[in-house]
Amino acid sequence: MLPTAKTANYFSKLPITYNPNKMKQLYTFLSVILITLSACSQQVESEVKAETPKNLHYKTELVVPDLNIPWGMAFLPDGSMLITEKSGELIHFKDNKKTTISGLPEIYVRGQGGLLDIQLHPNYASNGWIYFSYASAEGEGDGGNTAIMRAKLTDNHLTENQLLYKATPNTKKGQHFGSRIVFDNEGYLYFSIGERGARDENPQDITRDGGKIYRLNDDGSTPTDNPFINTKDAKTAIYSYGHRNPQGLIKNPHTGAIWEHEHGPQGGDEINIIEKGKNYGWPVISYGINYSGTSFTEITHKEGMEQPIFYWTPSIAPSGFAYVTSNKYPDWQDNLLVGSLKFSYLERLVLKNNKVVKREKIFENLGRFRDVVQAPDGYIYIAVEGKGIYKIIPEQK
Repeated sequence: MLPTAKTANYFSKLPITYNPNKMKQLYTFLSVILITLSACSQQVESEVKAETPKNLHYKTELVVPDLNIPWGMAFLPDGSMLITEKSGELIHFKDNKKTTISGLPEIYVRGQGGLLDIQLHPNYASNGWIYFSYASAEGEGDGGNTAIMRAKLTDNHLTENQLLYKATPNTKKGQHFGSRIVFDNEGYLYFSIGERGARDENPQDITRDGGKIYRLNDDGSTPTDNPFINTKDAKTAIYSYGHRNPQGLIKNPHTGAIWEHEHGPQGGDEINIIEKGKNYGWPVISYGINYSGTSFTEITHKEGMEQPIFYWTPSIAPSGFAYVTSNKYPDWQDNLLVGSLKFSYLERLVLKNNKVVKREKIFENLGRFRDVVQAPDGYIYIAVEGKGIYKIIPEQK
């Protein structure tokens, strides 16, 4: 930021003799300039422009066709796939055949809500637990909210269903249910719930659900070292707060840390490294604005609130999140993959010291990317709305 004529004029009129009032004005002015420069520096660093690669050595192959909104997918030990349709259908895809799984709870389908993410327990081979998130009308009040359940699969039927968490209150609002699921290296279960359109009530209040990342034991009990376990009236499952609508949640395979991305409004989508008890700022601080173009906050930084490691302006509407480690994609090693609902492409993010230094738009115009997963077979699979599940495969050279 270069000095303006107004700035230069201000300094030219300062007296040579010491004047306490003038010095106070000067100190205030310089403080504002330093804060502005700091914010601009952070913004420029984060706004890496997305490129289209000149030579992409990978192509897509449609492996599960004819899906509407495939929200999540998980891979069973036999190589078959479980796929959630937002409309409330759980599909088992095996031997090129789709079978509908019975035994689901009642799914509340409204707006962005429905049957959402799905994950296997890290020890699935020995215990058989499957975890999924969904919008549920269970409990008091009209409408619904996000719930987490686990169950076992027997002959294409869910059994031993156990409700682990149900957010309150129910509401008829159709936005910001979250919700992704991931396990860490110690076997803790993390999941996200969006702020349900209650921007000014939920995210900053730890006595309320919504706008949070939660941590539970795998059986649904609350870990005794959760950050708000001894806080009066707090939702003790909360692990971090100040989130908007997280639809990406993964474990960094090298550090074990939990990484998250979330939707901002008009701009301000974020990637965060989730830490115990931390406040991620929504809606007090943000790099976004209202959809109308008006501002809801004037600040992007505040003491006690975490900065994202990266943010998108304009918003790409991120959904799905993967950290690439497979040797099938040598030039994508240790990169992030994020689906864009808004711009219909897969985004590759190159990291250096936990900072995004390069962005690429991959498979542009394929459709609205809902999920991206690196499967146990080492291949990356992407879920595209209105089409199905694609496998990314190297092109023959």
